[in-house]
Amino acid sequence: MSSPVRQMTHRRLPPLPGVAPHRRQMQRSPASDMVITGVTCNPGLAPHHSTRSVHSSSTMYARSPDLQPDTVTQFLFDNPDFLDTFVSQHVHEDRIRQWSQRKHRVQGHNAVTLTNGDLFKDQRSNWKNCVQSKKWRILQDLTKDNTTNKARVFTELAACAAESVNADGHNLYLVDDQNQLFLASKSSKNQRAPSACLGRIEPRTSLPAYVAFTKESVLTNSLLGDPRFPLGLGVESDRGVSAIAVPLLHGNNAILGVVELYRNYGRVPFSPEEEEVADMMLVWADICMEYVEMYNSMMKQRKLNDFLLAVTKSIFQDIVSMDTVIMKIMNYAKKLVIADRASLFLVDTKSSELYARIFDTGRVEEHIPQKEIRFPMDRGVAGHVASSGEVLNIADAYTDSRFNRDVDLQTGYRTKSILCMPIYNRGNIIGVVQMVNKIDGVFTKADEESFETFAIYCGLALHHAKLYDKIRRSEQKYRVAVEVLSYHSQCNDEEYLVTKQVPIPSDIPDILDYDYSPWAIDNDHKPVYVLYMMRDIFKMHSHKNKNEERFDLDDMIRFTLTVRKNYRNVPYHNWAHAFSVAHAMFTVIKTSQHRFTPIECLALYVACLCHDLDHRGKTNAFMVKSASPLAAIYSTSTMEHHHFNHTVTILQNEGHNIFKHLTSAEYKQILSDIRHCILATDLALFFSNRSRLQDIADKGEFSWESAEHRRLVMANSMTAADLCSMYKPWNLQVQLVDVIMEEFWQQGDQEKVKIGYVQNPIMDRDKVNELPESQVGFLVGICLPCYEVMAQILPETKPMVNGAVANLKKWRELADKEAREKEKENEEKEKEKQTDENQDEVIEEPPVKTENPSDDVKVTSEMTPSSVDYAIDDSASDTSFLAADKPLPDLGSDRTSNISVPSEKTVLSSKSDESR
Repeated sequence: MSSPVRQMTHRRLPPLPGVAPHRRQMQRSPASDMVITGVTCNPGLAPHHSTRSVHSSSTMYARSPDLQPDTVTQFLFDNPDFLDTFVSQHVHEDRIRQWSQRKHRVQGHNAVTLTNGDLFKDQRSNWKNCVQSKKWRILQDLTKDNTTNKARVFTELAACAAESVNADGHNLYLVDDQNQLFLASKSSKNQRAPSACLGRIEPRTSLPAYVAFTKESVLTNSLLGDPRFPLGLGVESDRGVSAIAVPLLHGNNAILGVVELYRNYGRVPFSPEEEEVADMMLVWADICMEYVEMYNSMMKQRKLNDFLLAVTKSIFQDIVSMDTVIMKIMNYAKKLVIADRASLFLVDTKSSELYARIFDTGRVEEHIPQKEIRFPMDRGVAGHVASSGEVLNIADAYTDSRFNRDVDLQTGYRTKSILCMPIYNRGNIIGVVQMVNKIDGVFTKADEESFETFAIYCGLALHHAKLYDKIRRSEQKYRVAVEVLSYHSQCNDEEYLVTKQVPIPSDIPDILDYDYSPWAIDNDHKPVYVLYMMRDIFKMHSHKNKNEERFDLDDMIRFTLTVRKNYRNVPYHNWAHAFSVAHAMFTVIKTSQHRFTPIECLALYVACLCHDLDHRGKTNAFMVKSASPLAAIYSTSTMEHHHFNHTVTILQNEGHNIFKHLTSAEYKQILSDIRHCILATDLALFFSNRSRLQDIADKGEFSWESAEHRRLVMANSMTAADLCSMYKPWNLQVQLVDVIMEEFWQQGDQEKVKIGYVQNPIMDRDKVNELPESQVGFLVGICLPCYEVMAQILPETKPMVNGAVANLKKWRELADKEAREKEKENEEKEKEKQTDENQDEVIEEPPVKTENPSDDVKVTSEMTPSSVDYAIDDSASDTSFLAADKPLPDLGSDRTSNISVPSEKTVLSSKSDESR
């Protein structure tokens, strides 16, 4: 602020009575000899210790009767340094601001007028009202104002510069996109009404045009006579004489505008120092403008991001149908660009048409019309956008030849302005959004930019809505398919009634023998045997009340028959195999001194019965190699996971839940145990389970109280039961191996067709002679280790080891015989090779030919015994196999029938024997 001394009268008064002249007065503090109204100063205290008190005039004059106002004025005029020090230390900034405002009201400064007619409420720059340390807050508040624009920021800076150099007035000129100057604001009402545009930037016209052209500041004290700008100020003024014009430059030296400061006739002209002050004040224009633009851009982007986030949440959280998503898109699109109506047309690529089922009619209750609208892609604005991908912004639709009036005729609505934009998904146009009739004018470039971003979200929303519709339709199809399959995969009422009429025996002789042949039981009788064993195990889980039965026989019958129906007709992993494995587990549970819980016993038996449900006769490796859908669902233990899930599906069928009488905790536990047991049948998991159990048993640390130890025994027991055919009597085991190999060979045949070779030699039908050796390896590497650790934990299972050892001896004999035959064959081939070489050396001796027949006969005779022996062994087994193919015994038949097998396996066995 200007010094108050300049506002006082310039007359000089005589010094105070008894006071030394000015020069000597500066040697002592005058504060001790005077009191100023409103402020009391004690020179003996530091500034921050000063106190304030209000005194009346009478009090002041009472203390110093010779002190008069003129005397104080003269003293302050002679001691300006004291005044500055005193005011800065003892007068609050609010009081200084009040003094400044009072002074400007007295002087009557003119208001700054914008070209649009707006007036600033303050009559001067806001900076003039603040002390220097607070000025930066004014600009900060201004740039954060939502209504801030370039004109407001530059007007504030121009007003500040005008007051800094004490100008009588100022004008602000800005440069538009066409490189023309136009008046943005003026500070004097005495100026004549200007034209908004001053014309193009060029010299020899007006002062602001010249400065904008040269981009250099100008100081002139003869406005009327300067040849550089003969027209003088940009705004005509009758009193302007001296002027300073400063260009507002961008960082890239581009002209933004010009600030024109002037003094009227009779005032002291501007000095070069004042020009420098103005330059220094206005050099911040570029920084301020850049900050304002950045802030406005960030705020605009933030609002758009908030809007898009709200759109995304609303659309993706409430995906119910395609129509719902379309309505949400149209409603949000209208809010984004302030449009009256919105339409969304989807592209039908098959018919090359655009169609829409939903139109925004402007009222919430009228969203869905009765009739779908379709039209070709080569018609209308929407068709042009869908065909070309071009964004169209049309101010007057009816003057555009591309506009199709048919939609207006069908909807009864008149279209004026249009903003139409394509919606992309994965590079393809899937739809067109059309905004109709902007409420406050026409659609702008900013609307296009905002809507272009919004269109990306529209594409994602439509894509997900289509996927949701497909998933929903697929789900309905899946439910229908499950309903159909469940009907055909479940046992029918006729099967249920037939089985229910067969009484379950109270006892079955020899069923607990390890040599018992479950394959001798007819398929129609196997369900009754299953019910007998399952009922026995369920009774182990009865409460203290022995008469209470915790099972439903009807559910057990349906469950058993449905399980049988869901085993496929494959050579080995069929219903007969499931029955044999379940019988093996029943034998272990009933004969061994285990300490499994009743729930674990029940889980073991049901898991054995269901462990190969829906088996396709192929290994897990084959399922993965052939890219089976099951392999895509289950990456490890593919078929075992499928078997368990199929078990749960059967349990969920109505009338099939055999565990419905269990408590919730027991139900969860038994499902967990069944899953554990079925997955344990994967031989890939056997080795780690068996190794851990063997280590615990060898160290003598096994405890039935440990749930982990019991689960390891359960896993090993599942493998032992699954391989039960390997410890059965020799004649039965040979027949079962033939059936197993037939299933392997069928997989090998498919591998030859699909990939050109057989991955595992044991599955190659052409290498049947390697069967004994492979069986030896299987018994030694898997079966015997499994049975031995079982016998170590449960000694009663020792018959498994004994049976496997006996069969191993037989297989080794066959393997040794095969090895000898192969060795002889190699020797004969070597002899034939030597004979051929000798014939080549002695060509002139023709009798050599007579040796060949004898050699051939010799080879034949040597091969005959082994072939016969092998044939005898096979025929013996085949004879017993065929002899067993007689009418099946009754439920109470004796043990001699246990060596028989079903007739369908006889055919497979005889075929495999012939090939062998």
